[in-house]
Amino acid sequence: MTATDRSLELINAAAQAAADKLAHDIIAYDVSDVLSITDAFLLASAPNDRQVKSIVDEIEERLLKELGAKPVRREGDREARWVLLDYVDIVVHVQHSEERVFYALERLWKDCPELELPADAQATRGKAEEHARLQAAGDAAALNAELGGELR
Repeated sequence: MTATDRSLELINAAAQAAADKLAHDIIAYDVSDVLSITDAFLLASAPNDRQVKSIVDEIEERLLKELGAKPVRREGDREARWVLLDYVDIVVHVQHSEERVFYALERLWKDCPELELPADAQATRGKAEEHARLQAAGDAAALNAELGGELR
C-alpha cells in the first residue's frame, strides 16, 4: 500500500507552507505500510517557539484555503515545543529544534520510503545544523566581547 494522491497533495502543500515560514529540515515519510491510521508523516522544525507556532498556523491556513482540509486534532499548541496536526490522511509534526534532536523521529521511520517534496522544502535540509553553528559562533563572539577580547 502507498500513500494516496490526496495524502501526497496534503503533504506537498504542508511542506511548501512550512518552507515559506522558514522551517528547518522538512522531510516526509510514507508510513502507510506500517501504520493503518495514516498515510504519511511530515516533520519540520524551527529554532524557537514563536516560529514553531508561525509554521503550524501557516500550514493550517494553507491546507484549509487551498485544499479545504481541517485538522481533526491539534496538540502541543500551548507550549509550542512540538505541535502535532492530525489530518487523518497525514500527520504533521512541527518541533522545536531541541525536541527534534532529542526525539529523533526520523530514526523511527527511516525504513519507510521518503516522499518527494517541493524544491523549497528540500532546500531546508541541514538548516537546523547551520543555524546551531551560527548561534554558537554568535554566542562565542558575544562572550569574547563581554570578556574584553580575552578569548582567542
